[in-house]
Amino acid sequence: MKRDIIVIGASAGGIPVLEQISAALPADLQASVFVTVHVPAGRRSELPAIISHRGRLRALHPVSGQPIVPGEIYIAPPDQHLLIEAGHIELWRGPKENRHRPAINVTFRSAAINYGERVIGAVLSGVMDDGATGLWWIKRHGGLAVVQDPRDAEFPDMPCAALEHVAVDYVVGAPQLGPLLGALSREPGRAYERMPVDGNEEAH
Repeated sequence: MKRDIIVIGASAGGIPVLEQISAALPADLQASVFVTVHVPAGRRSELPAIISHRGRLRALHPVSGQPIVPGEIYIAPPDQHLLIEAGHIELWRGPKENRHRPAINVTFRSAAINYGERVIGAVLSGVMDDGATGLWWIKRHGGLAVVQDPRDAEFPDMPCAALEHVAVDYVVGAPQLGPLLGALSREPGRAYERMPVDGNEEAH
């Protein structure tokens, strides 16, 4: 089983890094990429066009119920959490987490619960600590954790929080993130059967 679910969280200072990642991902990527960036409600997001222009993969804002397809980059729309369910995407205007909607933790947590060891999570530049809890969930369910080197991040708070609370697998600078994610997606992971979700493990 391939590691075919890549989830990326970014905030302040993260857009240029996302552009570098997009430019480095191969056209034949056999993974699906999910990006959550903190965007204020009511603001139009041009991120899909920016990311599509920089790389060889199509980036888009998905709709609820949209099937997950390898080789596409799904970007959380403004004011909606992006949830990765079994085989499809759901958008949810639920409570804010870490003062944000969309929140990185929500996306990461849903990926971990539904895809386990198939998940690669990456936390990029940003303020405060969104993404650290979600990355912990990914590691708990057998996935891989990647963090942008805080010394390389314009705003190192999010990478530092992830490093403080999670046993991270890789810490690399922005230029290495895209090639690393592409390489990791080609490595085999074990087949994953979804773990039962108890009252303390809700994807929402």
